[in-house]
Amino acid sequence: MGFPGTWMTESESVVYRVVPKCACSTIGQIMYYSDHGSFFDGDIHDAKGGIHKWAMDDSQPLITSNVKAHDSYSFTCVRNPYTRILSSFFDKICGIQRNGKRYRGNLVPLLIQKYGIEVGDPETGFEFDQIKSFRRFLLFARDTIRWRRPMEPDIHWSAMSGHISTFIVNGGKYDKIFWTEQFNDGMQQVLDKIETPNAVDLGAIPRFNESEGHGPKRLHPVEDYFDDISMHLIWEIYKKDFQLFKYDFENPGNKMPIGEIDLSEVHAKLGE
Repeated sequence: MGFPGTWMTESESVVYRVVPKCACSTIGQIMYYSDHGSFFDGDIHDAKGGIHKWAMDDSQPLITSNVKAHDSYSFTCVRNPYTRILSSFFDKICGIQRNGKRYRGNLVPLLIQKYGIEVGDPETGFEFDQIKSFRRFLLFARDTIRWRRPMEPDIHWSAMSGHISTFIVNGGKYDKIFWTEQFNDGMQQVLDKIETPNAVDLGAIPRFNESEGHGPKRLHPVEDYFDDISMHLIWEIYKKDFQLFKYDFENPGNKMPIGEIDLSEVHAKLGE
């Protein structure tokens, strides 16, 4: 199995387990900058060098030996499950991707046909009933995660605990898990613990939100998208995420965590 979704600086100053839709573009660029003194020109997910990634064959033995020996500080970043799946919907389902096409080719037509989802059109300003379509998308997301049909679950809406657990199960150990909602505080704590070839001034780092501008703007407050049934589905999919990363399930409108993350609890629960 190894360490899928794991990135490491070339200097091996730090190891990061990517969790999609949790500031991963910004984190990747900070890692790249900390080694090279400049940002990667383009989306860091497209970088084929300048940073080690599990997806690159040459990086795998280096990442494996580092993680198994816990030679470097290791971290990841999480996000409120309500806002994370909303972001996935607007970016991946409604949005036009970097290549000018819909995400995953036939996925959106499948959703329109099987679940009655509308996604709008950039030509008409993405006009559609966002709340109704999102709730239908939620059914689809639950079906993929629970029954792996009509397709395997996608990394952008599968549970964070699933991504984070592979690192632990295969022999890794996290030194820090922080919240996207308190990004600067969490990222600074990571930077304070590591030595980087180039100093990083977090206040001067832009936010690399690669999904922004590709799709419709969210028109309503977060809580408006989640009725009682939607919340039931969210709990079914993301129960562990709420419990381990201390988010407020009862109030979709509160994106902030309501407790401290207990790393020993995370390792115990996700290492089983």
